[in-house]
Amino acid sequence: MIRDEARPTLEDVAAHAGVSRSTASRALNEESYVSARARERVLDSARELGYSPNQAARSLVTRRTNAVALVLSEPETKFLEDPYFAEIVRGAFRQLSALGSQMLMMLVDSEEDIPGTVRFLDGGHVDGALIFASHQADQLPAALRPLRLPMVYGGGRPGGAIRGLHLVDFDNTGGAKLAVEHLQSLGRKRIGSVTGPQDQRSAVDRRTGWQQTLGLSDRAAARLAEEGDFTTEGGEQAMQRLLARVPNLDAVFVANDPMAAGALRALQTAGRRVPEDVALIGFDDHPGLAEATNPPLTTVHQDPREQVRQMVATLHQLIDGDTPPPRRRVLPVRLVRRASA
Repeated sequence: MIRDEARPTLEDVAAHAGVSRSTASRALNEESYVSARARERVLDSARELGYSPNQAARSLVTRRTNAVALVLSEPETKFLEDPYFAEIVRGAFRQLSALGSQMLMMLVDSEEDIPGTVRFLDGGHVDGALIFASHQADQLPAALRPLRLPMVYGGGRPGGAIRGLHLVDFDNTGGAKLAVEHLQSLGRKRIGSVTGPQDQRSAVDRRTGWQQTLGLSDRAAARLAEEGDFTTEGGEQAMQRLLARVPNLDAVFVANDPMAAGALRALQTAGRRVPEDVALIGFDDHPGLAEATNPPLTTVHQDPREQVRQMVATLHQLIDGDTPPPRRRVLPVRLVRRASA
């Protein structure tokens, strides 16, 4: 075996700093029982010598992998088409990288992927996981429940009677209320909605906010709403169905920006001017989409980067052994006014 004689060892660092090998090890692993002065000497020596610890050996001591899993329980097609998930992945990578953790992304495309996902997460490969599993029928949260791995959930509450979760969500009901109140302030009277899939908590909450703000009965809400699938094509098709049933509507609240772009296309194809004939509001304020439509979308702004920042901060508390009480943290949203309403 060829050995790189120029590579400094832990013993070299200890000798250079004038401390024992065990003291140098504790200082580099940020353990207690090391004086501030000794720790400073060890760190200075490590920098001066260019010492880089062997990560595999260090993991055996600290039982840390310095890796975190980002688990997205969504069909592959939905993940690729929804800009919200692109922001989540980008934000998680940046936040974890800043804290010295590697991000490992896992996509749970169907129920068949759940056993393998659970085995991997339970296998000591990562220090914790950020979980996005907002479909109410999703079996992943229940399957993960027995694991001792630190986990934080993002988005709507998972289905089933699972308690004690750390979860960071947005005020979806309040965001829908902001949208409807703005449409009412414009004098709009027949305000329909293109909702998201009703097996998803965020979509349910946005529909609820729309319905409650208008004071609609369930029967009236059923007539004025059409369910989409959070995709542009789904939004266009839902808008076509809604127009066929309620041709005289003068405003629409759409549950996300891709569907709002599709609804806009359907309205324009039907000869309805936006906003003159029909005012239109989306949800997300995605930077690559909301301002790119013609006219630009009025939409409810949410910040996935802040969601991920809070999730990562909570996860690192759990990884470090702190025990913050389980809670559902709800982040505020705001209305961004543009030409569509």
